[in-house]
Parts: sequence; structure tokens; C-alpha cells
Amino acid sequence: MMEQKCNIQIIEWEDLDKRKFYSLGVFMTMITRATVYPFTLIRTRLQVQKGKSLYNGTFDAFWKILKAEGVRGLYRGFMVNTLTLISGQAYITTYELVRKYVSCYSSNNTVKSLVAGGAASLVAQSITVPIDVVSQQLMVQGQGCQLTRFKLKPKRVMATSKHKVTFGQTRDIVVQVFHTDGFRGFYRGYVASLLTYIPNSAVWWPFYHFYAEQLSRLAPADCPHLLLQAVAGPMAAATASTLTNPMDVVRARVQVEGRSSVMETFKQLLAEEGVWGLTKGLSARIISSTPTSVMIVIGYETLKRLSLRPELVESRHW
Repeated sequence: MMEQKCNIQIIEWEDLDKRKFYSLGVFMTMITRATVYPFTLIRTRLQVQKGKSLYNGTFDAFWKILKAEGVRGLYRGFMVNTLTLISGQAYITTYELVRKYVSCYSSNNTVKSLVAGGAASLVAQSITVPIDVVSQQLMVQGQGCQLTRFKLKPKRVMATSKHKVTFGQTRDIVVQVFHTDGFRGFYRGYVASLLTYIPNSAVWWPFYHFYAEQLSRLAPADCPHLLLQAVAGPMAAATASTLTNPMDVVRARVQVEGRSSVMETFKQLLAEEGVWGLTKGLSARIISSTPTSVMIVIGYETLKRLSLRPELVESRHW
């Protein structure tokens, strides 16, 4: 049932009212994605640009995009990206179910988190990659349009400049990807995505529980557990982002530039920009992952508490 590690209680899958869990979860996930999306877009543009041909860094990119394209420019591709809500629900369901399954063989929280996090990412990325391929092509339109093989039709660009939101842009990109690369084009970068996000997810959860446990030992006895978890989340995100950023840069270039070889892309990146090229977009990634992690942790832990089965509510004390 409820596992306790150094006074930090972990609500397990069997403790939840699933109907509440899913209905509230979609709402919280949507708010989180909308909040951090601009930095996801900035990270993508920074990662695929050559050197500093367009932007000198995260905040330079933010102000240039805002000035040239307006607020809507920071949300290019957002509507199609909302389809990742499906993968988000698949992710957390897989995580909780695998965690429950692994607990039959090991009571070690690190082992459960590591295996469940990796498995959840595998399932989620299988759904997410086609959505990412399309949304990232939309992200680099506007100022970054020279960074991609696919361009919006002139009438779509004109509509964008007039701030008209239309799914026609998405259709244009989908048709171009399919015409150029076939169905496989929607899974371009799939291997790179797995090599990025499976380790990222597998590392994030153990570090999250580790930091939460360490903080609970240092904090006063009356310190709210949710506060400790909210601090542990960004710490885990920064750690995981730093460790996996090199593959994230490679993944972005494979998907946006239409490359087919992960190793060739990696070698070319090193040859052209050196080791520092592997850190591209890291600050934007950490900046976006920090509020994301805070919101995810607070939202997720609160969601689980709100979704406790009625008969368990009175017996839990936070």
C-alpha cells in the first residue's frame, strides 16, 4: 500500500481512485505544457541553429522571437503539441503499473523508479515522436525557417503574420513530411529520442526520490512534504537534463534537418562546433524543466492525494 521512505510517503497505484486521477490529470498536464512551451520552442531553435547564426542564447532568442513574431511566435506548433496529452497519460499509467509490477520482485525504491521510468518513456516516445516531428517543424518556422527542409506555403505564412491560428499549417507540414519521407518520416529521430528520453526518465525518478529523502533528513520535522518534493523535482530535472542534453541536441537535429544517422549527426556536431555544441539549449532546457518539474511534482503529488480512494483519506496525514 503506502510506502514510506524517510518520512516521505509515496502513494502507490492501488491507493488511487482512477477516475479522479485521469480527469484531473489531463487538466493539470495542459496547464503545465502551456506554461513552459515557449522555452521548449526556444530550446529547439537553439539546438538546430548553426553556431550562433540566429540567437546568442536563451534570453536573446526569447526577445528576438517576441519582437519579430509576437507572443504567437513563442507558441508555434502548440496546438498539435497538445496531442502529447495522450502520451502523457500513457507515460504515467505505464510508470505506475510497472512500478507496481517491479515491487513484486524488489522493495528497493531506486530500482522500482529506474525500471518504471525507463519503461514509461519507451511507451510515451512511441506515441510522441510523430507529434514532435510535426510540432518541431512548426516551431522553427518564422525566424528559424531556414533551419528546416519544410516550409509553409506562402498563404499560410501570410496567415501566420496576421496572427490567424489555423490547423492548415499542420496539414501543410504533415503532407510535406509524408511526400518527402513517407510514413517513416514521422518516426525520424525515434532512436535518438529513445536514447535521450529513456535515460532522462530513468534517471529523473531515482534522483527525485533521492533528493526528497535527503531534504527530509535536513528539514525540520514539521516541514511540509510537498515543499520538499517541489524542491527535489527541479534538482532531479537539472541533473537529468545535464546528463542527457548531448543526445537531445542530436535528436533535435535528426528530426528537424532530416538526417538519418544518429552517429553521423553526432560526429558532425563535434567536428563543426566541438564539445560545447553538445551543451546547446541546455540553459533553456533547465529553465523550462525547473518550473515544469515544480508544477509536475506539486500537480502530480497533489493529484495523487486528491485521487486517494475515499476509504484511505482519513488515514493519511501530510
